[in-house]
Formats: sequence, C-alpha cells, structure tokens
Amino acid sequence: MKDDRQAFQDFTAAHGARLFRTAYFLAGGDWHLAEDLTQEALVKVFVAWRRVSRVENPAAYAQTVLTRTFISQRRRKRSTEQPIAEPPERGIEDVDSAVRLTLLAELANLSVRDRAVVVLRYWEDLSVEEVASVLNISSASVRTQSSRALGRLRVALGEVFPERLLG
Repeated sequence: MKDDRQAFQDFTAAHGARLFRTAYFLAGGDWHLAEDLTQEALVKVFVAWRRVSRVENPAAYAQTVLTRTFISQRRRKRSTEQPIAEPPERGIEDVDSAVRLTLLAELANLSVRDRAVVVLRYWEDLSVEEVASVLNISSASVRTQSSRALGRLRVALGEVFPERLLG
C-alpha cells in the first residue's frame, strides 16, 4: 500500500501541473474551478490507482477522467458561483493578456463538448482518435465539432484582433 501511495504521489508530481492547465482551459480560465476539477479527477484516479497504474498510459487515463469530470459537472448545473462581468485584477500584466482573456472568454462561450474538443485537440495536442476516445464519440464528431468551434473562435477573435489573425 505504501508503494502505491508513493507511486501515486510521483505520478501527481509529474502530471499534476499539466492536468491543471487542461482544467484551467476547460473551466474557461476559472482558476478555482480548475483546481476543483483537478482535485476531483486526481481523487478518482487515486481510488482506482492499483488498476490505473497497470494501464499503458496512466496520464492519458487521468486526462480522460478530468475531461469527463468536467463534462459531468457542467451537466449537473449545480454551481452556486455567480459569474462576474470583469475578471479580478492581477498584479502582473503580460503583453498578450488581452488576447488571453478574450480567448478564455470565447472558450467559455462554446458549448461544453466543443470546448473540450478544442482544448484536448489543440491545447493538449491529442490526435482526433485520442480525443474521440476520451470523449467517447466518433472521430467524425471530433472533426465536425473542431471545425465548428474553431470557426466560432476565428469569428469572435477576428472581430477583436483582426490584425493578429491576418499576420
């Protein structure tokens, strides 16, 4: 049992940050929701760790758990948090903060499934087949949803930053 715990701690240390980044984009830039999603996914992975540790790619399994947890949570619509009009101020502004904030806002406007497809396909750089496996949908659905979601993002971002999309 102690070896399992150590192996899980090592796994979390190696893959926790990547899971959090994925959760952050899935959550539309909501840091706290991303932390909750990551923690919930890691708890689920820990509960099944003896089985998970024997699969070929435990990181891919954890990412599948994270994505399905996100989709499931969005279906429940039990969130008591209220959205605010403006994001809280941050002490450090980076050069592309306007692009990042606009992208996160536009990701949040996509449907849950479209957002999951875009994040997994283009942020996590998974293949169409891998995304289809994670979301339990066909490869054709992944391609269709990717195309539709990217079209919406291009339109929305092109209105705000046309020079970035042309150059």
